[in-house]
Amino acid sequence: MADTGGTPDASAPAAAPAPTPETKLGPKDRRKRIADRVLAEGQVSIEDLVQELGVSQMTVHRDLDSLEHQGWLRKVRGGATAAPNALFESNARWRGNEQVAAKEAICAAALAIAEPGQAVIIDDSSTALPLARSLASRGAYTVITNSLQVINELAEEPDIRVIALGGEYHAAFNAFLGMSTADIARSFRADVAFLSTSAVDNGHCYHQAQENVLVKRALMAAARRKVLLVDHSKFGRQALYSLAPLADFDLVISDEQLPQEERDALQSLGVRYELAAEGAHRA
Repeated sequence: MADTGGTPDASAPAAAPAPTPETKLGPKDRRKRIADRVLAEGQVSIEDLVQELGVSQMTVHRDLDSLEHQGWLRKVRGGATAAPNALFESNARWRGNEQVAAKEAICAAALAIAEPGQAVIIDDSSTALPLARSLASRGAYTVITNSLQVINELAEEPDIRVIALGGEYHAAFNAFLGMSTADIARSFRADVAFLSTSAVDNGHCYHQAQENVLVKRALMAAARRKVLLVDHSKFGRQALYSLAPLADFDLVISDEQLPQEERDALQSLGVRYELAAEGAHRA
């Protein structure tokens, strides 16, 4: 046992200096720690990261540049954030923790539309994920999806046939996206497609990523009936690329926190919509 008291033994070798965070963590582990913190807290400052990791500001800037390129976060003045804007869609992990109660209510309402025996499309949105989880207890379905999380959720369900749309994997969306994914999607014909979007403004749906828009449009074209699942926080947001008019959907399901002016706008556009109550359960 080490001697914790008295005079140090002069003949003993000098203790090695404690390793700094920089020597403990390589670039990959350091960036993972940064991403985890931003996704957990929503935002973080460069100054805090310098202190926590024991690295230079230049190193932190390089790490943030790399993580932004991969879609994990968005650099802002003095730090980074997980919040979306017109050009950046939040990481799948971050989105999965946003508006959870509203998304569950929306999917509970959508569940009544998905009849056992149907071929159902579910996109890579966090909004539609509770719907995928609920299908297993409802009977036999064929689920067509580009979402790796949906694939993993349903892979071992005996009554669910999963058709996975391959293509290029995008970690930020935890999904397969791009032209090859869209081409595969167009080869199917499903009963109903459940999709979401990043932003709704002036009667149109928008998204920040071209490759995501390409796949969502192909999924819409592959379904006889199209249902948009979108919580109230998406209304009035902006994103760069137009996906589709709200009128292209057979039904829009939102939640009861949708402002009255947005309800009036939907009605004036002739969009059929339903508002789901949080905490409501459907058989």
